[in-house]
Formats: sequence, C-alpha cells, structure tokens
Amino acid sequence: MTTKIQETPDRIIAFLSGELDTAVAQETEQALKPLLGSKGKDIVIDCTELEYIASSGLRILLGILKQAREVGSRVVLKNVNDVIRDVLDLTGFISIFEFE
Repeated sequence: MTTKIQETPDRIIAFLSGELDTAVAQETEQALKPLLGSKGKDIVIDCTELEYIASSGLRILLGILKQAREVGSRVVLKNVNDVIRDVLDLTGFISIFEFE
C-alpha cells in the first residue's frame, strides 16, 4: 500500500495504491494525517489504484470524513472501481460519501 498526498489551493488529494487492509491500516492512517489539517479545503481521495479495502480501511475513511465535516470540508472519493464500490454499498458507506 502506498499513499501520496498533493495539495492545491482548494483541495488536498490523497492517492491510494494497493490494498488497504488491516496489515497496513495503522501506517496508512499515519500517512493520511495531513488530510486532517485541511482547514476548509476539500479532501479528495483518489482510488484509481486502490485494489481492496478492509473494514480497517473503511474506519480510516470514516474518521477522515467525520473530522473534515467538523471544519467545514467535503470528502470526495474519486475513481472508485466496482470492487471498492460494492464494499461501500454493502456497508452503507455509499450513502455517506460523495463521489467523482
């Protein structure tokens, strides 16, 4: 699992690549900490290269969403493949996130 973060004037974009499972959850959560300092910027999580997400990964996304909303930021999941979309749908997360 690799994580790359890019900041623009109005957005912070996190690019996730690989499998977000329990084995890498803690490391990934630390790598995504800069998203929490968004201060009203939109947060985009680009899932183009994300192959798999476990419940621990969903917990990370939910934590980001909760903290972002507290400071007036939006969280958008971008380029979600069918496998990840099915997991989000089965868990009910599909209704709480925005998608691009």
